[in-house]
Amino acid sequence: MEWARMLAYITGTVDQQLLLRNEYLVAEDRILKAQLHGRLRLSDAERARLGEIGFRLGRKALSEVATAALPETILAWYRRLVARKFDGSRAASTPGSAVNRQRGRGIDCADGEGQLVLGL
Repeated sequence: MEWARMLAYITGTVDQQLLLRNEYLVAEDRILKAQLHGRLRLSDAERARLGEIGFRLGRKALSEVATAALPETILAWYRRLVARKFDGSRAASTPGSAVNRQRGRGIDCADGEGQLVLGL
């Protein structure tokens, strides 16, 4: 049982260190955010990243940590990311999709003046 006590001590020490690091990062983030003036503009990739992490954290923990946006907004970014992932837009643009196969056959083609011409 000595090893179990030692493992619990080490685990507790690591958890405390991680909590302290997170607390520092949250404080630093709030200080830097206070120095910014105006609205924070995030790219789609940044929103997706924050949405993924926010979803894993959960609404309660996110409300304690989030300063870039409201927790509901961050979770909405995640829902939009998931919806975009499964909306089928990637499948329509892949080389083997039905839409692109029909385009490649030249069934409906436009000549230089915008007139539709039947191609064979």
